[in-house]
Amino acid sequence: MSNISGFVKKIRDIMRNDAGINGDAQRIEQIAWMLFLKVYDSKEYDWEFNEDDYTSIIPEPCRWRNWAHEESGKGMTGEALLNFVNNTVFPVLKGVDIKDSIGNILIPGVQVDPSTPPKKQIVKSTFEDANNYMKDGVLLRQIINVIDDLDLSDYEESHAFGEIYESILRELQSAGSAGEFYTPRPVTDFMAKMIQPKIGERCADFACGTGGFLTSWLKELDKVKKTTDDVELYNNSIYGREKKQFPYMLCVTNMLLHDIDIPKIEHGNSLLYNVLDYTEKDKFEVILMNPPYGGNEKSDVKNHFPDDLASSETADLFMSVIMYRLKEKGRAAVILPDGFLFGKDATKVAIKKKLFSEFNVHTIIRMPHDVFAPYTNITTNILFFEKTKPTKETWFYRLDMPDGYKHFSKTRPMLEEHFTPVENWWNNKEEIIVEDSPKSKKYSIEEIIARNYDIDLCGFPHKEEEILAPQDLIRTYREKRASLDADIDRVLTEIMTLLGNEE
Repeated sequence: MSNISGFVKKIRDIMRNDAGINGDAQRIEQIAWMLFLKVYDSKEYDWEFNEDDYTSIIPEPCRWRNWAHEESGKGMTGEALLNFVNNTVFPVLKGVDIKDSIGNILIPGVQVDPSTPPKKQIVKSTFEDANNYMKDGVLLRQIINVIDDLDLSDYEESHAFGEIYESILRELQSAGSAGEFYTPRPVTDFMAKMIQPKIGERCADFACGTGGFLTSWLKELDKVKKTTDDVELYNNSIYGREKKQFPYMLCVTNMLLHDIDIPKIEHGNSLLYNVLDYTEKDKFEVILMNPPYGGNEKSDVKNHFPDDLASSETADLFMSVIMYRLKEKGRAAVILPDGFLFGKDATKVAIKKKLFSEFNVHTIIRMPHDVFAPYTNITTNILFFEKTKPTKETWFYRLDMPDGYKHFSKTRPMLEEHFTPVENWWNNKEEIIVEDSPKSKKYSIEEIIARNYDIDLCGFPHKEEEILAPQDLIRTYREKRASLDADIDRVLTEIMTLLGNEE
């Protein structure tokens, strides 16, 4: 394990000397495409062993083993390596043929069609918008060597690296914006645990980011698989879709590292489909998500939703997608900001009315502030619901800040044991009153309807004034402004509709 211990630090130290890398976001993106090729090459050794007729979709000169791996210091370096990566590897993996001076094809670009196996399709989709930022070929060689030293064929080392990979993904939080944050592992693990995965079910995340919810699902499902048939169902139990190229690449690599040889991860925007067109094959038994919030979609995106559900706020739109894509008797756990709970505008009320009238919203966990610290202080909640029957009653539970904590932070993040109180309460739900305020309480659907679906219940009774650092204050302001802009756009649209053609 000696080559695992200082992996991240070693790479960062090398990259800091390269003029082409600007900040952690680019460093991580640079690591990402190299890790993908290394992990994919390791998987190809397995596929070649298990499949007599396996042929790589990557042309031989561009396979990791043939240009990145080196023995006895004889691999390409300097300008030769930089030129090969920029002008051969990247074009070929993006689908561009490499030709000689008279037009003959020297190396064909990677091409896919509907008949291409998914585990081969992911190569081209992963590199569609990938970039090589490094400008020093010697430093590039040094980093490639560090990555190539990983022995992913060794079970123990491969799984140890899986933990290192998690630490790399956590670093993505530093580049988070418009609600795009790495969901802390204790949160995703808690949600997957409460959902209680079953063999044969498929779990979906329609804005899957780097795959945190899917890996937590796999971790829980692994505990109940027993037979070879179970293993096959386990391997086909996930579905993800991610709009942005970079997290998509990280998610595919994440799934390969978790031994999902055919990761059903798609690159695209889940909001670009008419929700009324979804059929039974588009639905899932389980949905685990933290939808992006605080952002806006283009106005034409709203055309994919019924008029009463057509919001400008991304979290609202994703809630509609979730409702239309959850199977009968299916289960969902979704993280949503406070604004969804107490939002009183017509669209939010319509979404909540549909949710409570068509689904059993049995439990809502009010999470403490700073769960996503230090990247946002927006307070969030976990909604657990099933497509079984209309809601008759909903339990609310306020998960207080742990003893000894005033705030969560990067150095003192939320931990798995912080969910122990709610886990202990879960199977024997009872009302809890703290200082004359309900920490846990059951509300009937009649009470919820009487509040016009304002479900800001069992909230935090005292909110201390918080002094934020300037950058945190700016980030919080931008998030709140984006959410307010979405509400303003919606109201203006309604006004213009009422006015018709009047000036």
